[in-house]
Amino acid sequence: MALSIIHRATGIALYFGTLLLVWWLIAAASGPAAYAYVQAFTGSIIGRLIAFGYTWALVHHAMSGIRYLVWDLGYGFKPNEREWLTRAALIAGIVITILLWIIAYAIGGGR
Repeated sequence: MALSIIHRATGIALYFGTLLLVWWLIAAASGPAAYAYVQAFTGSIIGRLIAFGYTWALVHHAMSGIRYLVWDLGYGFKPNEREWLTRAALIAGIVITILLWIIAYAIGGGR
């Protein structure tokens, strides 16, 4: 039940996070000064925390969506299967988010 609520909350968070993505794209099209302003914000601690939260919301929402897809196919309704799917979606969202950020920093995205 709680993960279902989190799934909906991450869906709502994705709407607001997408506004930041749009801001970044508009700034990139507007010129170097606007882009530098957005880059300064996203490079700050607050900007990185927001970007990390957006990444987690996106990945978690996708993993939870896969869980719903499994249910829509008619599988995973036994109590132990439901618990496993719930834990797997939660853990996969966290692990994949952390791995994405490690990879991004490793290839120079965190400079």
